[in-house]
Amino acid sequence: MQILDQAAKSDPLPRVPSPPWWQLINWIVDPIGFQDRYSRKYGDIFSMNLSGLGSFVVVGNPQAIQEVFSQDPKFDSGRGNALGEPLVGRNSLMLMDGDRHRRERKLLMPPFHGERLQTYAQQICQITKQVASQLQVNQPFVVRTTMQQISLEVILQVVFGLSEGERYQQLKPLLTAWLDMTDSPLRSSLLFLRFLQRDWGAWSPWRQMQQRQRQVHDLLQAEIEERRSEPQQSEGRTDVLSLMMAARDEAGQAMTDAELRDELLTILFAGHETTATTLAWAFYQIYQHSAVHETLLQELDHLGKDASPMDIAQLPYLTAVCQETLRMYPVLPVLFPRIAKSPVQVAGRSFEAETVFMPTIYLVHYREELYPNAQQFEPKRFLERQYSISEYFPFGGGSRRCLGYALAQLEMKLVLATILSNYQLTLAENRPVKLQRRGFTLAPTGGVRMHLIEERC
Repeated sequence: MQILDQAAKSDPLPRVPSPPWWQLINWIVDPIGFQDRYSRKYGDIFSMNLSGLGSFVVVGNPQAIQEVFSQDPKFDSGRGNALGEPLVGRNSLMLMDGDRHRRERKLLMPPFHGERLQTYAQQICQITKQVASQLQVNQPFVVRTTMQQISLEVILQVVFGLSEGERYQQLKPLLTAWLDMTDSPLRSSLLFLRFLQRDWGAWSPWRQMQQRQRQVHDLLQAEIEERRSEPQQSEGRTDVLSLMMAARDEAGQAMTDAELRDELLTILFAGHETTATTLAWAFYQIYQHSAVHETLLQELDHLGKDASPMDIAQLPYLTAVCQETLRMYPVLPVLFPRIAKSPVQVAGRSFEAETVFMPTIYLVHYREELYPNAQQFEPKRFLERQYSISEYFPFGGGSRRCLGYALAQLEMKLVLATILSNYQLTLAENRPVKLQRRGFTLAPTGGVRMHLIEERC
């Protein structure tokens, strides 16, 4: 890929020449192939036009991305995320900009950092053991499905504060069915093609999606109302919802029911699908590379069976394995769009107000000058080098960095460590696993199939 310099450029920005409708289809079906194809042809900054969605400047150069991150106040991201509104609601942090975004982010920050993580760590280990204990020896299982079960339980228990009762039993299958409505490129088109977002009767996908959303909303609203009516029962609770309800802004105002409900859904979509997918890729690569597997087991065994979850989370090689997985398999092919509020300079070029920038995680994470042998799974690279926020950013950057990144990394490490320490597994199929779009994310086709051989002594 060409490297951008800082000299002012007067030549026009390269544009993908194919019709917008064709670009959109290719973006939905194969966003990685799309980026590969046109970055080789046009370099690491070019423009694409997706029919019905508009024009985007794709940025795959770390220096240019750093410029975007450093100029965050000059961009809006919330209004660039309108595609997500049908899933997360209009009161989601994802759809906010300016003062409202800063207020909401400040209110949501405490539950995801510091001492709170220690409280959640033990729950994550217990949930993992409970789900993994249901696996049958010599019976194949789909890793991503099992990881979804774990990550959904983490959301329900750690975030929603639900582990039993009628509401818990209703939410669990309902959330799974709702998320599975966009489990393929074809079904994901529902999120990108606005003409499909219409109610054509009881069996239309959009009607079903809206019905499930209303059911989830009603259950979450009932939980919020119950806690508001019995505040004494919420005292001492550490789940994220309880902490969100107790939070107050500088004016002493609490979050509204609508804000709470939509933020819970945002956490669900940001933390459930993504973590399950990344864990599936991690298991795939660990068991593809015996040296990686052996090094991980040595590190875990050396720490001992009585190690605390937070000690496990500090292990350097385990951390490097998770980092390398996130490098190779960014769950989102690009960051959320950033819309220039006024004319801006990026990569030595002048751009008009309302230009929509789309920094790409994938193109940066596969730059050979940053990551030699980028197509190879090599965790040791993260033991040998520290990468900047514009060279490695699986959780985004600037003011839009994922709030739950610390919890997500903790969950990844503890799930991997718990299963690797207690079970011997093997891949069920000796063939490459390909990427497939799943809603806004990218997941392994088939979910990665494995066998449980036996428990480790």
